Amino acid sequence: MRITERQVDGGSGEDYLKAMSAPAPHLPASDDLAVARRVLGIEAAALTSLAAAIDASFARAVDVLIGVTGRVIVSGMGKSHHVSTKIAATLSSTGTPAQFVHPAEASHGDLGMITPRDAVLVLSNSGETRELADLILHTRRQGIPLIGMASRPGSTLLRAADIALVLPPAEEACPMGLAPTTSTTMMLALGDALAVALMERRGFGREQYKVFHPGGSLGQALLTVRDLMHTGDEMPLVAESATMEEAVAAMSAKRFGCVGITDASGALAGILTDGDMRRRFGENLSGRPVGTVMTSGPKTIAPKALASEALAVLNRAQITALFVVDDPARPPLGLIHVHDCLKAGLS
Repeated sequence: MRITERQVDGGSGEDYLKAMSAPAPHLPASDDLAVARRVLGIEAAALTSLAAAIDASFARAVDVLIGVTGRVIVSGMGKSHHVSTKIAATLSSTGTPAQFVHPAEASHGDLGMITPRDAVLVLSNSGETRELADLILHTRRQGIPLIGMASRPGSTLLRAADIALVLPPAEEACPMGLAPTTSTTMMLALGDALAVALMERRGFGREQYKVFHPGGSLGQALLTVRDLMHTGDEMPLVAESATMEEAVAAMSAKRFGCVGITDASGALAGILTDGDMRRRFGENLSGRPVGTVMTSGPKTIAPKALASEALAVLNRAQITALFVVDDPARPPLGLIHVHDCLKAGLS
């Protein structure tokens, strides 16, 4: 496209093109580091100020959001749009159903997504973003709770909102003070604070988190011992009174390289491994009760422990299997083998 008769800062279109194509001055690495430290310092100071500014409005916002029977609708325009999508994603993955609705699309039919069962969280640094008008009006007409997040207490958004989350005054890290930097950092952090507060109010823990994150490395990392353990007849178990021949037969049949030894109550009393057998090669163990040969007090793990924790125990102890025990006075619940962890993608 050819620019004709365009004046930029008193110059011609040609001047404009030359200015835009001129190589930027190259700053030494030391200057780059100074810029990075300055930006991070400005934003860190703003977050400290935000933490100090948190008041009862935040708690009221949590009360409203935790009572929602539909979804939390998060919306914003421009850079606030991108922050809003992240906040909606964080809420959804931590137990609070949420979705992003674009304010411009809302004005062209997407308001139908927002119902009286929902609550709306709107982000706008100035609080005067005109594209938000129809969305705000919809919440007022339908009696839908509106939480506004902005930096100007007297702005249209915060005056219309049921709950105002006011961002404290802070300079943008952009040297011109124009590009949203510090302001979006504060929005993102305040969104995280809402998500975590809701998460803790709900008692949302690892088990629920795993349900929402079944795929990829995160899903693998959240696997528990209970998810992988062998149970029931799969476990190699014999009584203390069993002979060594019976213990070796049970060990060979189950192919875990070990056999658990139980006392009269069924609780785990000890373990016998193929390594134990090799170390005692040459001894006459025939006919002896396995209880006189076993290793007492074997290492165990709880069923609710992460599978990654089990793998760490196996590696530290240089063993290949752990019996799973919830109560030492009761029978073992299962057995987890190092191969189970490796097959699940843990390493």
